[in-house]
Amino acid sequence: MSAARGEPAPVSVSEVTRLLQVWGSGDQAALQQLMPFVYNELHRLAHHYMTAEASDQTLQTTALVHEVYLRLVDVKNIDWQSRAHFYGICARLMRRILVDFARSRNYQKRGGHFPHIELEEAATVSLAVGSELLAVDEALKGLASVDARKSAVVELRFFGGLTVEETAAALGVSVETVMRDWKLAKAWLLRELSSEK
Repeated sequence: MSAARGEPAPVSVSEVTRLLQVWGSGDQAALQQLMPFVYNELHRLAHHYMTAEASDQTLQTTALVHEVYLRLVDVKNIDWQSRAHFYGICARLMRRILVDFARSRNYQKRGGHFPHIELEEAATVSLAVGSELLAVDEALKGLASVDARKSAVVELRFFGGLTVEETAAALGVSVETVMRDWKLAKAWLLRELSSEK
């Protein structure tokens, strides 16, 4: 990926959406054009996770962004709806990458219990790592089997750091629906995570 961390030239939301749609229809060159415009935001999302990692953490923020990029290269024929939809997909990819990484590092000991995690009201909720990340991931899978939309709201806000408004846009629902789903999903997850103590 050739994007630098410096500020790219300003670009309109409609131009980002246009590039997403062109890329979604199969033009891989559009992804190359898009990345300089979205790199800083992807780096911010990745940094959201990585700042709480232990000092011996070998996965770095930039490496996480590059891994997301490599996975995006393989994405074919997605009907990108908006920037928020794109960042939502990137948040999901980051979640998968970090969960895979946590598992490969053997954070969760055999027979161990998941720790209790508090979910905050802020969009930049707790920076869960290691076994905590695995606990949240498992709880989200359980929530998805009960209510997929509420699980998606948590994923976008917790893993993606998206605002209520961005989450609503990504899911095609109202802000009020996101706020209601967020509140109910947090209560459900807190109960699930507490029961794993």
